[in-house]
Amino acid sequence: MAKFVIQQTNGLKGKVKMSGAKNSALPIIAASLLTEKQSVIKQVPSLNDVKIMCSLL
Repeated sequence: MAKFVIQQTNGLKGKVKMSGAKNSALPIIAASLLTEKQSVIKQVPSLNDVKIMCSLL
């Protein structure tokens, strides 16, 4: 599994292009909770587990 190590800095910003597998949607949604700013996630598959997680948020 890939690992991202983020060290504290003055701020992070930018875009990340993720390759889409249906199993990657939930971790990407969870990672979007790490920021107080808006996150836009496109082309998320319409799966029951994704719908449940979004309804919980």
